Amino acid sequence: MTVYMRFVLSICFLGALALPVAHADESSPATSVQVTITEVKVRISDRGAVVLLLAEGKAIPVFVDLTVALSIQGALNGETLSRPLSHDLMRTILEAYGGKVLRTVITLKGGTYYGALTVAVQDQVKTFDSRSSDSIALAVHFKAPIIVGRDLLESAGRSVEKSKTEDL
Repeated sequence: MTVYMRFVLSICFLGALALPVAHADESSPATSVQVTITEVKVRISDRGAVVLLLAEGKAIPVFVDLTVALSIQGALNGETLSRPLSHDLMRTILEAYGGKVLRTVITLKGGTYYGALTVAVQDQVKTFDSRSSDSIALAVHFKAPIIVGRDLLESAGRSVEKSKTEDL
């Protein structure tokens, strides 16, 4: 990656830090019908790195830091980086102990996205609170379902037909 590209990506990342919190309504899949995300895309917008969670013709934009974006994009492309990122390390550790990610549920509370990452290791299944970006990254690494509440998809999702990545 050239110095110029790193500079541009850094500026995009810093711009994302200045964004206001999400304007969607509070959401909890426990009180909503659940929707499984059908596609995940990573884009660089004028506001920074963004993960798009797509389902039913809508995209939920989740702004992430550049390292998480690289991890998710690498997992989507089946690429292995020369040095493992945190999500690669976690995948390796889980797999070494016979573990796997079963699913993640993304919610919105107080303008912040949260992840509930469900992991199975041997005969134990546990759910862990996590940043939504880390939860999404690990789900993508394990090809596990990403789930949101229908109310979150309706309130935070943007129509794919009407919206472009740079508008997100």
